[in-house]
Amino acid sequence: MNKQTLAAIILTKDEEKHIERCLNSLKGVCDEIVVVDCFSTDRTVEIAELLGARVVKHAWKNYATQFNYGVHECGIKSDWIWRIDADEFIEEKLGEAVKTAINEHAEDDVNGIYVRKRIDFMGKPLMHGGWYPSYHLKVWRRGHGECENRWMDEHIKLFDGTTMTIETGDQVDANLNDLTWWTGKHNGYATREVVDMLTMEYGLQNESEVEPKLFGTEEQRKRWLKLKYIKAPLFVRPFINFNIRYVLKAGFLDGKEGFIWHFLQGFWYRYLVDAKIYELKKSFGFDDEKIKQYLKDNYL
Repeated sequence: MNKQTLAAIILTKDEEKHIERCLNSLKGVCDEIVVVDCFSTDRTVEIAELLGARVVKHAWKNYATQFNYGVHECGIKSDWIWRIDADEFIEEKLGEAVKTAINEHAEDDVNGIYVRKRIDFMGKPLMHGGWYPSYHLKVWRRGHGECENRWMDEHIKLFDGTTMTIETGDQVDANLNDLTWWTGKHNGYATREVVDMLTMEYGLQNESEVEPKLFGTEEQRKRWLKLKYIKAPLFVRPFINFNIRYVLKAGFLDGKEGFIWHFLQGFWYRYLVDAKIYELKKSFGFDDEKIKQYLKDNYL
């Protein structure tokens, strides 16, 4: 049996604050590291190249198209691909577990690996509110999957085969930027979320997307729940979301940082999305056909 090789794909745009930590966590784990950079103006590219990554520059449309450019157009030779963001890093024991797993399953039909993700916010791990443990399909056999083409909440979709889950170690999302940056970023996310939610509301989504299932994979369950969320009343659903996360799922146990996170991410962000949906619908006189045509002309 040949030793299985592993490549990482990282998308960047001005990530000099994070890229070294991310790349260092991949040392001894990945045989190839491809950084798809959207013309950074800081030292991101310089740092990445110094640490041995191969940097390819490519203009941005959305996350899915940028990531799939890395998957299909950047000459990756490794047997497996690992999806990791620049502001993430992997714990050592997770890297070791993934390397072991891809070699153990080199000859069978396991084509995807779920790993455990943890979010650190303002330096504090968020261990409650339904945020941990959370499992994501981050590693898959090259040629057997890609990122689904949508504007928000993009998941990796396998074409065939089965999956396995690794319970050892975490892939940690620990952004080091301040709240001014965070709120600005989420304002942009909110616009993308509007497109994503209206596309689902009007049944315009791509057939190749993850199938919604309550008792399916984590991605399928999240997609099913999102469809239910979309059907809830505008401006009411952010209150519901906050109370489920913060109260029923005990997000309050994560202290002050947890409260800030749940209020901003679980309420403020969701309310902003609803406000933007209302603004867009009002601008078209709440005419569904005009809204659908706008989405088709600009985003689909």
